Amino acid sequence: MTGSLQGRVAVVTGASRGIGKGIALELGAAGAMVYLTARTVDPGPIPGTVGETVAEVEALGGTAVGVACDHHDDAQVQALFARVEREQGRLDVLVNNVYSAIDLAPWLGRPFWELPVAAWDQVVDIGVRSHYVASVFATPMLLAAEHGLIANISSSGSTQYAHNVVYGVGKAALDKMTADMAHELEAHGVAVVSLWPGLVRTEIVELGARRTDDGRSVLDLPGEGTFDLADAESPRFVGRGVVALATDPAVMQRSGTTPTVAALAEAYGFTDVDGRVPGVALRSDEQP
Repeated sequence: MTGSLQGRVAVVTGASRGIGKGIALELGAAGAMVYLTARTVDPGPIPGTVGETVAEVEALGGTAVGVACDHHDDAQVQALFARVEREQGRLDVLVNNVYSAIDLAPWLGRPFWELPVAAWDQVVDIGVRSHYVASVFATPMLLAAEHGLIANISSSGSTQYAHNVVYGVGKAALDKMTADMAHELEAHGVAVVSLWPGLVRTEIVELGARRTDDGRSVLDLPGEGTFDLADAESPRFVGRGVVALATDPAVMQRSGTTPTVAALAEAYGFTDVDGRVPGVALRSDEQP
């Protein structure tokens, strides 16, 4: 079971919706003061804004501060952490989650020679470089924390083909960054872990899903299959994995590793919001 984060301070990047939002909600519910970032401040075609996530954290009894931040802009990121230091004087948890999922969607299942070269910059810049930059500015405060943690949201795409070449390269680079940062931070007591969620029912996934004749909601991924969302994880399940790590006094034993969220649930004894421990989503043609 997980413990309390009362008195701890966390930063979650890319938290207006999806996995980042789920993580912010769980950190806030566990007692942390949560600073959450995103570009989206006004409602648009895809649900979720910075302010709405703050309101939901507060509805769970937590405390949150929403910060409009474009992670393409290093100065904005530096200003974010300067604000955390000025207002809180500490940082205990950094969750690097921000990602260009909306931009990735039309590139799914397409071979690299058919993608614009800019796809590399978009995926690797926001999926890897932004995490590196946030870690650079966050680490001086994490060094002073009793149990500092950097959680990088990655995926099994780092070791097996998923979506397209640039996606896999970005996730592999992120996991290598996790391992090397863990090596350099080991002597300082700051853990760095890459988390591998399964299929997650984010707003974007639900918008892309279709309803089958027998009433199931499924997601078609070009070249990869059709996946039943009934088997998927909620964004808050990932958040519970982050809370489990952040409250584990022995978290340094996991530093440099790449656990799935389901494996963390088994190890720490937490469940998804519906009481299940989701595994890997089955393809619809593999349903019993």
